[in-house]
Amino acid sequence: MRLGYDAKRAFFNRSGLGNYSRDVLSMLAEYFPMNEYYLYTPLSHRPLYTINPNNQKIIMPQKRLHRWLSFYWRSYYLHRQAEHDKIELFHGLSNEIPFKMHQTNIPTVVTIHDLIFMRYPHFYNPIDRLIYKEKCFYAATHANRIIAVSQQTANDLQEFFKIPSHKIDVVYQSCNPIFWENADRLKKNEVLAKYLIPEKYILFVGTIEERKNVLNILIGMRKAQVNYPIVIIGKPTKYLAGIKSYIERHEMRDVFFLHNVPNEDLPAIYQMATVFVYPSIFEGFGIPILEALVSKTPVITSKGGCFSEAGGKSTIYIDPQNPKEIGLAIKEVVNNSFLRENMIFDGFAHAQEFRREKVAQNLIRVYEKLV
Repeated sequence: MRLGYDAKRAFFNRSGLGNYSRDVLSMLAEYFPMNEYYLYTPLSHRPLYTINPNNQKIIMPQKRLHRWLSFYWRSYYLHRQAEHDKIELFHGLSNEIPFKMHQTNIPTVVTIHDLIFMRYPHFYNPIDRLIYKEKCFYAATHANRIIAVSQQTANDLQEFFKIPSHKIDVVYQSCNPIFWENADRLKKNEVLAKYLIPEKYILFVGTIEERKNVLNILIGMRKAQVNYPIVIIGKPTKYLAGIKSYIERHEMRDVFFLHNVPNEDLPAIYQMATVFVYPSIFEGFGIPILEALVSKTPVITSKGGCFSEAGGKSTIYIDPQNPKEIGLAIKEVVNNSFLRENMIFDGFAHAQEFRREKVAQNLIRVYEKLV
C-alpha cells in the first residue's frame, strides 16, 4: 500500500501527539516494510524523527506560496498533493484530517486521542477549545474510519459527536522502544549524578498542569505522613507556582522538579522509582502509565475513565480528588515490598498487550478495512 500521513507533529511536537506520531510511523515501517509511507509536513528542519530511508519519504510544500502559507498547504491543499502522489489511504495522526480530503477517492483514517476539551472545558481557553472542537468534529464526521486510543475515547466520540460505534476501532498505543530496555548500573548512576536526585523516590511524569493534579500528591503525602523523596518531571505551567507555594508553606523537603528531560534518560529514571503516581483527572489513554509498567515500576493512578485500560488489574486506583487516599496508597506501596513485587509482575504482564508489533498489526487491520 502507498500510505499518506499528516506527519507535522512527528517532526515538531516533543510531547504526547508527537510521540504517538513517531511511534506509529516507526513501528509500521519496521513491521510492514513492504508498504510505502509518505510523510507530509510543512517543514522538517527539527530532527525529532529520523525516517526509514527504505520505505519512508518526506513530502514538503514545493511552491513558494505554500512554504509561506504552510497552514494553507497542510489544511487546504494536501488533498491535491495526496492525489498527485497516488496515495491509497491517508491517516491523520492527531485529531484532524485535511479539509476536502473526503472529496477525493482516497479513504481516510483519523486517530482521536481524547475529547477532554469537551468533557472538561474549563481546562482550556475558549479560543483553543473552539479550534479543537471544529477540527476534531470535522475529522470524526468526514473520515471513513476513526481510531480511538481507548474505549473511553470511543465512548466520548459517541456521546459528544454522536459517531456510530461501527465506525470506530479501538487501537491502543505502544510506547517508545527505549522503555523496554533495562538501563545498566552505569546509566543509572549517570542519571542520578546528572539530575542530583536520590536513589529511591516516588515519581510523577507529565505536564505540570491542573488536570494532572500534582498538588494532590503532595497534600496526600503530607496527610499520610509519607516522608519519602519525590521526583516530578514535566513541562511547567502557571500551576507550578501554587505547588511551590504549598511546599514552602509546609516546609516540605526532598521534592525535586525536573524539566526538559530527554527521552534517553527517562527509562533509567522510571526503573529506579519505588512507585509511579499519576492521579490525573482525565486522559485519553495515559501513556506514562504504560511507560512505568514497561519499566517494572508499580503504578498508582485514578479510578474511572481510561486508566484501568492502561493500568490493568494490579495497578492501585484512587480518587484523584481525595489527597488522603492518594497518600495512604503511596504509603502502602512504599512500605510493602511483597505488594510492590506483585504489582511489578502483573503490571509487566499486562504491558505485553501494548507491544509495538501488536499495535502495528492492529493498525494495518484498520487500513485493510478500507483498502
